[in-house]
Amino acid sequence: MNNNSQNLQVSIITVCFNSTETIRDSIESVLSQNYPNIEYIIIDGGSTDGTLDIINKYQDKITVNISEPDDGIYDAMNKGMHNATGDVIGFINSDDFYPSKTVLSSIAQVFSDESIDACYGDLCYVKQNNTQSVVRYWKSSAFEPGSFRDGWSPPHPTLFVRRNIYEKYGMFDLDYKIAADVELMMRLLEVHDVNAAYLPEVLVHMRLGGETNKSIGNIIRQNQEIWRALKMHGLKPSLFRFIGGKVLSRGKQFVVRPSE
Repeated sequence: MNNNSQNLQVSIITVCFNSTETIRDSIESVLSQNYPNIEYIIIDGGSTDGTLDIINKYQDKITVNISEPDDGIYDAMNKGMHNATGDVIGFINSDDFYPSKTVLSSIAQVFSDESIDACYGDLCYVKQNNTQSVVRYWKSSAFEPGSFRDGWSPPHPTLFVRRNIYEKYGMFDLDYKIAADVELMMRLLEVHDVNAAYLPEVLVHMRLGGETNKSIGNIIRQNQEIWRALKMHGLKPSLFRFIGGKVLSRGKQFVVRPSE
């Protein structure tokens, strides 16, 4: 790692609410990173189950720790970004964790190229009670204009973006209740053509059971919101290509596995 990448400050934001079963893994995966220049921000929605007791055990290693009611996960994420001062911002949710100690070092190395505005990679879905067991492997790819129309999207938990890009193009649009992350990535990549690099590595492990995938109804609502975002941004989607792309990419996630 060169000195330029070490000078880059990376802000990591964890948003949580009643997350006693998983928050410790998330926190320790951040604190165990071998990258030296991390600003760690935790935004809690007013947990009542002991989550704050766990967070407070790491208080001396957390830069910003806020616990108060919010208007949902994207509102909490925006709050985290408002408090971030780093050069690059990333998220690790309270049921996610980094699979190795070198993830943020790899990210910093990518951003040592000052022309890079954003970076993302691959993600593994793992079992709730056996995080060594991979259920789905979301292997992403380099962005090509028009990809979002075909149901493509990078895994948001792997996304890192320069703070000045968020300042220029905005944060999460709270009009989207379940797909604001996809709309944001669509806005940055498709509309504003930010220079995004694909890092072909597994950057995040995510436990199954996230909000979007809790039910068929949530999956349908998310895709309805994505469709609305496509139309709002003038991307002229085709229903056949959108659904076909979604089915194909989701199917591959259950078959392909990451190489060792």
